[in-house]
Amino acid sequence: MPRDRRRPARTGRRHVTADDHTPWRTLDPRTLAVHCSWLGAPLGSLALTALATGGRLDARAWITLGAIAAVFAAVTAAGLITYRRTRYRVTADSFELRTGLFTRRQRAVPLHRVRNVDLTANPVQRLFGVTVLRAGTAGSGGGGSAGELRLEALSRPAAERLRAELLARAGADRHTDPLLASFDPRRLRFAPLTFWVFGGVFAVAGAAYRVLHGVGLEPWRIGFVRRAFEDFGDSALWLTIPLALLAIAAVGSVGAVVLYLENWWNYRLEWTDSATLGVRRGLLTTRAVAIERARLRGVVLREPLLLRAGGGATVRAVAGGLGDRDENRRRSAVLPPATRAEAVRVCGGILDGLAPDALPADRRLTPHPRRALRRRTLRGLLGVVLPVTLTLAVLGALLTPVLLYCAAGFALVAVPVVRALAHDAYRALGHAITGPLLLIRSGTFSRDTVALNRDAVLAWTFTDTPFSRRAGLVTATAAVAAGEDGYRVRDMSADEAADFADAATPGLIGEFLYRVP
Repeated sequence: MPRDRRRPARTGRRHVTADDHTPWRTLDPRTLAVHCSWLGAPLGSLALTALATGGRLDARAWITLGAIAAVFAAVTAAGLITYRRTRYRVTADSFELRTGLFTRRQRAVPLHRVRNVDLTANPVQRLFGVTVLRAGTAGSGGGGSAGELRLEALSRPAAERLRAELLARAGADRHTDPLLASFDPRRLRFAPLTFWVFGGVFAVAGAAYRVLHGVGLEPWRIGFVRRAFEDFGDSALWLTIPLALLAIAAVGSVGAVVLYLENWWNYRLEWTDSATLGVRRGLLTTRAVAIERARLRGVVLREPLLLRAGGGATVRAVAGGLGDRDENRRRSAVLPPATRAEAVRVCGGILDGLAPDALPADRRLTPHPRRALRRRTLRGLLGVVLPVTLTLAVLGALLTPVLLYCAAGFALVAVPVVRALAHDAYRALGHAITGPLLLIRSGTFSRDTVALNRDAVLAWTFTDTPFSRRAGLVTATAAVAAGEDGYRVRDMSADEAADFADAATPGLIGEFLYRVP
């Protein structure tokens, strides 16, 4: 019989894989309510205006109310479209996301590129029981939507399950590692030793002024505010000014404690598995950041001036994949203000193998030349003391002799303060190589000790100025694809900078060096 040579008919269907049967998931329906929550601010402003005017709204208020209604309709429609047209799923080897109405966009990220999965919920989202999930991927250090997948918003249980699924499917072998740190009420004593003691008061006052000004109210025209300023001006300033500063410090201290609780309530720092460092914290706005061990490049032990005076310090992780510089500063904090001993212990736990005393004391760091002290002293005298003194002296000669006495008093007080700060900044300078780590320390208002993995240094940059060249000093910058992108060894000897960089990263700059016999 003749052989049948007919071929199977082409159906036009593509090859069906197992991933095609993975169901797509949707966002939580409460996302619509979260989208409309922004109405609280403008409606609150209108309510304040109505109270201030006795319920009589002018034409501008009615126009504002109509604009709010129109925008409400547009935002509701946009939220509905986002909810209906956003789908995601986790297949055997990728995390897929579909979005868009007129322009459909589908992204598929291999699971092995997922570096961290963060859960964030502001007070409104917590009120509705939803949270935002952000999955950072390899190469997302530059920030932006191209470097992460964002789902807004999921229910809290669904977000927790998806986070565990992504980390597990990414290849992490789960087991329990020691807890590095948790919330401790005794750390609250360090809260007043932060910037927010004074800065927070003025920030809140400025925000209140903008709100009142936005609704058409001038704070200076409010009766009790005007009377308070008049009484303050008529009183003995030598007594009321110190009392006002004490009152600001007291209010700022209370605000700093409240802000500390908001940021670090229910705090836990732990290795959630063998390859993931997890940070959970927050009272009203909860935050959960996961950092892959392979993306860790080091730690920063930070000691601001006031906190250092109280024996405290904070810790930040130097890691890639945490977004741009601003996001990195927010998400890299792994320890709130605590005792320096605890901060050093946490640094050792993060670097996994670093002994508790591996961050060296002053005697272990290589000191910098005394010429660096002279540079800091001259910089303070010429950059701060001299301009202010000359300005006050010129104004005193032109306006009133009182400013001449102010200029002399400022110079007498500022010169020793500048010299003390210059000595403190010089004592902070130091660098060293300890095993696989590169240690750098500098700063006076914020003394930072950076412990970097030497293998993470990608390049070196040497910079100087005409004044530093004359002093024989140079600043060497170690470029790292994480954290601040570069960490500077300030004002080290120009004769030792190249040799130090070559010893820290053998083979990286050796071909560019010429050694004189």
